Amino acid sequence: MGKQIEAKKNDSEKSTELPIIQQKSCTFQGYDIENLMKETAQLRKLITKRGTLEILIPLCCSDDPVRYKKFKDSMAGFSSKTLAKRLKELEKGEILSRQAFNEIPPRVEYRLTKKGQELTESIIHLLQWMKRWSSSQ
Repeated sequence: MGKQIEAKKNDSEKSTELPIIQQKSCTFQGYDIENLMKETAQLRKLITKRGTLEILIPLCCSDDPVRYKKFKDSMAGFSSKTLAKRLKELEKGEILSRQAFNEIPPRVEYRLTKKGQELTESIIHLLQWMKRWSSSQ
């Protein structure tokens, strides 16, 4: 009798189990969900601002610094004001480092910081994930 109850229990578990829950592959298990959502909102504010990705991706693809003029030339449709504002925000967030040279004409170069490099690599991984799963549909 005990085996029949156990078999019925196993059959009912199989029909209601979800693979994702069963795997428990979430590495954030145990985190405070409210703090995680606040951090998600901060990240979204950072990376979804107009021009942010267009600034970060070219920096990730090279070890060379990028000059303001190169950003300006490659970002058609972006005003100088928007570009300057976004660069300052990324510098303030320690995503970019800025180096100004005392030259005429003025020369300013930008590089990713370690923090910025990790962020950009994460964005590229997310883009790869999106490409992988969107092409399978």
